[in-house]
Amino acid sequence: MKKIICGVEYDTELSTVVKKVTNGYYGDPAGYEETLYVTEEGKYFLYTNGGEESKYPTEGIKRMSKKSAEEFIAG
Repeated sequence: MKKIICGVEYDTELSTVVKKVTNGYYGDPAGYEETLYVTEEGKYFLYTNGGEESKYPTEGIKRMSKKSAEEFIAG
């Protein structure tokens, strides 16, 4: 997935996965996944996707600060 936010392109195919969190099981309408990526430029973003009853019913990307990314990594 690719998205431009504030003039910066965030692309899951060109970035590196840092951490992935899955909640639920495949096909679970309330299940979802959150994947933290970092770009070659060192910018962090969170890719989200989930079932129709989850907190991420549609695929999305949101940028993250380094501090927020570090908190996500720590769990």
